[in-house]
Amino acid sequence: MTAAAITPARKGSGFWSAFARNKGAVIGLAFLTLIVLMAAFADVLYPDSPWDMTAMPFQPPLSEDALLGSDTLGRDIAAGIAHGARVSLLIGLTSTAVAVLIGVFLGAVSGFYGGRVDDLVMRFTELFQTIPNFVLAVVLVAIFTPSLTSIVLAIAIVSWPPLARLARGEFMSLRSREFVHAAVTTGQSNMTIIWRQILPNSLSPIIVSASLMVATAILLESSLSFLGLGDPNLMSWGYMVGAARTVIRQAWWMSFFPGIAILLTVLALNLVGEGLNDALNPKLARKGRS
Repeated sequence: MTAAAITPARKGSGFWSAFARNKGAVIGLAFLTLIVLMAAFADVLYPDSPWDMTAMPFQPPLSEDALLGSDTLGRDIAAGIAHGARVSLLIGLTSTAVAVLIGVFLGAVSGFYGGRVDDLVMRFTELFQTIPNFVLAVVLVAIFTPSLTSIVLAIAIVSWPPLARLARGEFMSLRSREFVHAAVTTGQSNMTIIWRQILPNSLSPIIVSASLMVATAILLESSLSFLGLGDPNLMSWGYMVGAARTVIRQAWWMSFFPGIAILLTVLALNLVGEGLNDALNPKLARKGRS
């Protein structure tokens, strides 16, 4: 009982100590926590709708009615950033989750079975990779009309191929291991071996890639909203930057603060991804530094 109780704690402490050695990752995690808290408590910080006019138009930052200034219609920039954080994080996390499900499933089947199944899945994956991600996302959102659902699906559809290739490589390297042969000998089914034996041992690189993919998804959503392809009922950082591009000389703060929010959030996610890589793949991290 003592050994069983101590082992998980040692593993957990080892993970956090390896993660904490990367100072950038700790800073990124702290900032990301602030963004999550701001998104969670956006209704408390700014109970009014971010679309409401709460000040005079073009109020500069540090004004009495608008801390970060107001836009062309007198809407509070700070309220838009707080509510936009919720949209960006929701789309980033949801689209990444969908992409992980698609990519890991196809990569697992391809890497485990090999042969014709592998050829078929890889040709299907290459079909999606021949089209630039952003172009395909724009086309998909335009076809299905801009909405939260269509944006999530479009980003997921253009994001899953790299995960499929990563999962395929992991499964191809693990399927010849002794514990897999032992599972086959005991009569376990192929699906049981895939999901219970191989997948848990290949999660580390998938988790790292998924954390970095959230940042890419937020950038894609911001770009779509900048072009007017975001959900018209939701305030987002990309929409705020796009709406300010015609008055950037007159009201620089309208695009500056949402742009800084996008930059810092994406940077924080990348730093956290590097920290996860150091913690989950310490040998690879040391090899990359040497």
